[in-house]
Amino acid sequence: MAKTQASWDDVRIFLAVHRNRTLAAAAVRLGVDTSTVSRRLAAFEADLGDRLFERTREGLVPARAAERVLAAAEAMEAAHARLTRDASDVERLPEGIVRISTAPGVSSVFIAPALVRLRKKFPRLAIELDASVQPRDLMRHEADLAVRSVRSSGAELVTVKLATARWIAATAPRVAQKLGAITRWSDIAWITWDRDLASFPPARWITQHVAPEAIALRTSDFPAQLSAAKAGLGAVLVPIPYAEAIGLVPLELAPKLASSAAQWPFDDLWLVGHRALREVPRIAAVWEFIINQFRGELAA
Repeated sequence: MAKTQASWDDVRIFLAVHRNRTLAAAAVRLGVDTSTVSRRLAAFEADLGDRLFERTREGLVPARAAERVLAAAEAMEAAHARLTRDASDVERLPEGIVRISTAPGVSSVFIAPALVRLRKKFPRLAIELDASVQPRDLMRHEADLAVRSVRSSGAELVTVKLATARWIAATAPRVAQKLGAITRWSDIAWITWDRDLASFPPARWITQHVAPEAIALRTSDFPAQLSAAKAGLGAVLVPIPYAEAIGLVPLELAPKLASSAAQWPFDDLWLVGHRALREVPRIAAVWEFIINQFRGELAA
């Protein structure tokens, strides 16, 4: 891609087209005519020496070059908003797609249910929720934000701790009531991680303290673990906020189990973003929303 001195007007048109995917919709958004948008976009592509969009019957589809330009364009948009100091304009700016990388449990229990409120506040935002145990590389723009249990490091990344939570042994209320105080960990069936996560601290604790014949389910799908425990299959090790969110209760333990229960792990949760994009309006809006959401629900 050739070097170019992009003007704010060119960048503004590019962002409008990227977000609206048609020249006509972008023109309406910007308050100009379609021919102006088409002409300026073509000139911008010529300056860059690369095609930014593929023209299809369904509209304009961003090409690979558009994704490379997007981060810098949004950073320029944020700088322009700060320069003008127009607070009302900044409030209108959060729009477009924000991709969030997080583990499946965090996604299904805490983020997905909260999106109703986010959408109500910022109706022009769209969320892509990448719920996977494999972390995405923010430096390569595989995601815009990440919620992780391990703190990320790097000069170009910014992180903030959302919460610290203790893991506990929990089960469905009717199962706990029927059992009463257990005297051995194998007095109840257990749900644990599959062998691909055998080194995960909660999985190691279960391997150490629970007899193999007491394992009723192995799965590394954490939402499936929670669903099985809620249905009454058995006990699961779970951070306290998850237990509270889905209606599980702690196991009642005999005093002799207190020392091994004291070995249950603690888990930190971190929000991670790219420093250069931190004040881009769509990123900033979701960043603040996630902080408020998790600090309300995941307090230690």
